[in-house]
Amino acid sequence: MITMIDYGIGNYRSVQKALEYVGADVVITSDPEAIKHADKLVLPGVGAFGAAIDALRKRKLEQPIQDAVAQGTPLLGICVGMQLLLDESEELGRHSGLGLIPGKVRKFPANNKLKIPHMGWNQLDHDDTSPLLQDVADGDYAYFVHSFYCDVVDSADTIATTDYGKAFSSIIGRNNIFGIQFHAEKSQHVGLQILRNYATL
Repeated sequence: MITMIDYGIGNYRSVQKALEYVGADVVITSDPEAIKHADKLVLPGVGAFGAAIDALRKRKLEQPIQDAVAQGTPLLGICVGMQLLLDESEELGRHSGLGLIPGKVRKFPANNKLKIPHMGWNQLDHDDTSPLLQDVADGDYAYFVHSFYCDVVDSADTIATTDYGKAFSSIIGRNNIFGIQFHAEKSQHVGLQILRNYATL
């Protein structure tokens, strides 16, 4: 059973349908006890980091997530859900995150040749060692929509990179914690395969 964390900000239904399509049983909840005792967690997200982390804290879900992860529960953050895993973000001021993977969310540098937000299909560059990327080829494409990227402290926490004027971490992971910057539910067979891999970890 996969527990999707409902904190009022996220594309829950599309992610739920994608997970169910690959055979996962999914429940959506904002109950702290259900989150703390889940088998697996998914943290979706859209919009601005500050609004997302504020909504999470307003519902008193930060500690249950941290407790679950400390107990070894797998957690997958998607899009802004991935960014929330880090220590802080510089989007519209400074905002502290969940602090589960050391790093900072930064704005893409200005580049006259590239539009911000980074929107559309782009490649995932990886060494094929993570179980999250089983049957996903190096160079496969995923669908992105974001203006900020995750800058992790430890390069070992980067599972895949993507180039958009600079190489950035598009998939991160540390122990039982994973994050994907792109929208898996919009990334066709690649996104579905990654969700399938997570569901069967």
